Amino acid sequence: MVKRSAGLLLWRRAPHLQVLLAHPGGPYFVHRDDAWTLPKGEYDVGEPPYEAARREFLEELGSLPPDSEPLALGEVVLRSGKLVVAWALEGDLDVTAVVSNTCTISWPPRSGRTLEIPEVDRAEWFGLTAAAERLAPAQRPFLERLVIALQ
Repeated sequence: MVKRSAGLLLWRRAPHLQVLLAHPGGPYFVHRDDAWTLPKGEYDVGEPPYEAARREFLEELGSLPPDSEPLALGEVVLRSGKLVVAWALEGDLDVTAVVSNTCTISWPPRSGRTLEIPEVDRAEWFGLTAAAERLAPAQRPFLERLVIALQ
């Protein structure tokens, strides 16, 4: 069965188009600047994907997403085979106030030891060029689709 994730791409004009990206927490990603993502997470078959995307936004950033009109950005398939569906919302978020849920991982891998880490260790606003450089390659079409939807 294919794993599925749903996410939200928050955008604003300040003064040019910017998008909010999240950086995964934990020791594996701590020094990686090429692993940014839109806030997203897995959902179950019976859960409406848009509601899952809103839930994950709250869990990963500690803030409810804005109630602006969602723009459907479609789906992409990650290298892992996971299917990600996303929507864009216009809004603003104070990145200094981000507080993420935590999760437990085995670290170092297969060591039997566990480490509690934040799902997201920070979030930042990026212009489109900088966002494309940092966003996981399979998620870059979401940026292109946002630009097209806003024209």
